[in-house]
Amino acid sequence: MFQVGDKIFYPMHGICIVDAVEKKDILGKLERCYILSIPKVNMEIAIPVDKASKIGIRKVVGLDILENILKSFNHGETDPIIFENQRFCKDINKKKMKSGNIYQGTEVIRDLTRKSQTSKLGQDDTNILDNARRVFVSELMEVKSIAQEQAIYLLDEALNS
Repeated sequence: MFQVGDKIFYPMHGICIVDAVEKKDILGKLERCYILSIPKVNMEIAIPVDKASKIGIRKVVGLDILENILKSFNHGETDPIIFENQRFCKDINKKKMKSGNIYQGTEVIRDLTRKSQTSKLGQDDTNILDNARRVFVSELMEVKSIAQEQAIYLLDEALNS
């Protein structure tokens, strides 16, 4: 369970702060919820405590994991079907992003970046890539205590190496 003040990762928004743990009425049932603030978009949301892990909310990764990811960003093969089947590409990438798994999120960035180098991305792919980059950069900023511009530079450098 997360505590008030914890910084956590929410798959679709990036880094959030646990502002409170409160009981909320959800469809007539009282449930304990994390009240999360998302500083990047100045928004607050409530997530039931018992559903947090199911929707991919997790602790922020450690520096060692992040450094390893940056060093090996381009390792691994891209499934060729993402170049051929737009619907499959969109569905698999959304599933990866919603998982909250940092490795799957970075695969989305890697694979869609590779795809963009061979053809123009469609709107769905562009949106997924932009979101994947944004949430990864938010975690990179938090873990390394750096500014957004520095985090973007590190990500681009990892992709180009």
